[in-house]
Amino acid sequence: MQTKENKPRDWWRKSTIYQVYPKSFNDTTGRGTGDIRGLTEKLDYIKGLGIDIVWLQPVYVSPQNDNGYDVADYYNIDPAYGTMEDFDELVRELKKRDMHLMIDIVVNHSSTEHRWFKEAKSSRNNPYRDYYIWKDPAEDGGPPNNWQSKFGGPAWQYDEETGQYFLTLFDKTQADLNWENEKVRQEVVDLLTFWAKKGVDGFRMDVINLISKDQLFPDDDGSVAPGDGRKFYTDGPRVHEYVKELNEKVFRPYNIVTVGEMSSTTLEHCIRYSNPEENEFSMTFNFHHLKVDYPNGQKWELKPYDFEELKKVLSDWQIGMQEGGGWNALFWNNHDQPRALTRFTNDNEYREESAKLLATTLHGLQGTPYVYQGEEIGMPDPKWNDISEFRDIESLNMYRILVQRGKTPEEAAHIVRVRSRDNSRLPMLWDDSHQAGFTTGSPWIKIDERYSSINAKSQVENPNSIYHHYRKLIELRKRLQVITDGKYIRLDEGHPQVYAYARVNEEETLVVISNFSGEEVSFELPQKFTESLLKGRSAELLIGNTAEEPELSQTIKLQPYGSYMWLIKADNSIH
Repeated sequence: MQTKENKPRDWWRKSTIYQVYPKSFNDTTGRGTGDIRGLTEKLDYIKGLGIDIVWLQPVYVSPQNDNGYDVADYYNIDPAYGTMEDFDELVRELKKRDMHLMIDIVVNHSSTEHRWFKEAKSSRNNPYRDYYIWKDPAEDGGPPNNWQSKFGGPAWQYDEETGQYFLTLFDKTQADLNWENEKVRQEVVDLLTFWAKKGVDGFRMDVINLISKDQLFPDDDGSVAPGDGRKFYTDGPRVHEYVKELNEKVFRPYNIVTVGEMSSTTLEHCIRYSNPEENEFSMTFNFHHLKVDYPNGQKWELKPYDFEELKKVLSDWQIGMQEGGGWNALFWNNHDQPRALTRFTNDNEYREESAKLLATTLHGLQGTPYVYQGEEIGMPDPKWNDISEFRDIESLNMYRILVQRGKTPEEAAHIVRVRSRDNSRLPMLWDDSHQAGFTTGSPWIKIDERYSSINAKSQVENPNSIYHHYRKLIELRKRLQVITDGKYIRLDEGHPQVYAYARVNEEETLVVISNFSGEEVSFELPQKFTESLLKGRSAELLIGNTAEEPELSQTIKLQPYGSYMWLIKADNSIH
């Protein structure tokens, strides 16, 4: 079936999506913060990668307590980012290049500066009161229950004027919307329709699996870690009903590609969210693979990442989503995570090899890959010198909380340096000029000092660069059907340094083998696999990241951080 500009329903299946954090992308005004025109100016750079869809993070009117995820007006552009005319120009320029725009939709909560909340707060009888979640104090006058905010502290804020608490699962200025109220649901349909009519082709739905709360709002007894209340609002009782309503009224009629950001979700729910027969989302983000360095699930404690767990999580989600007919959003990086290059590999001596290894490993998987700005040029975490350099509200809150819990200021600062969302929010490094070509003014947050050697200009000019490695992987996904539909088979059998897998369909087999260590490693493919697929057939090396070009054989020598992708044309396959 084809709708809207005669595009097939699954028009996005072979696409790669580029994520833009606008505040740190490109500044055209000299104010020190990026803007919409800055993105328009760089569309040819993004198009050069082979990108089809650009995800622009929030540019709505906002007090910016959570960098735009606290929306005060869903229908207007924040002057810090430009004007609606700038936005319309961006859409036109994307369409000229046969590209599409995805925007963030933040409707689990709004800013307390939103007109709805100001009305709701004015009186218990105001028509907008029920747009939000209000509860009387507990018997002791404290919060209605013991739920905790994701940013630290209680999840409830007390309003002196009306004598009730309102729910804030994130920052205290982000009031949770009451989706039980059908007027709220209609408001969401209306705002989605407004942007779809403007030519937006994609929605990224922020923490959308939290919109349905257990209406009893019980205390969390701690029987399920982490005991902060999330079990009562994560993938809640009516969430699938609400999402189906959005699909029926907006996503389907406008042929929109959608990705649901799923906080602390399960595989079973993500299959339901993303299986086309369920009529909910196109795909889902989950974060389980980015918790493999969390001791007992605790983000603000440190441990080396568990490589076997990383491989197991990626494999379980590949196999589970395939079997259930779901679709993964594939990513290593985003605006909420430290850079994977620093986190999982060697961002110094083997920076280039490591960046290419992460790309090859991810881009052979089934799903839709996301490239976060700077990832394609090998941007690592910065070198932080002092806690005063941070801007992220979560990081500053947790620094204070960690010190209160008994950490020394040095210990707390070290944890924040490793975990902070600001690691990925530093400005894009465009060239080796002043301020890395990001701004002519003073940047809102520090610039990585290594911009003279790490920048987009030098990457584009070097045909063997990380940028061109990504470009080739993105082109392979469009060309090879096996990357879209091939069955996933893990091949490394628990190897301590190597992650290896195959993708198999009736015509061809893709093999990806990556050495996640700084040592040369000898790797043995499973005998069953080589006997059935390699016997009498040649494997073409599609892409690698070292000067050596190893042949695919039973035993393979892998260079430090060596990562390779081969294609075997097969008459039959293993199942």
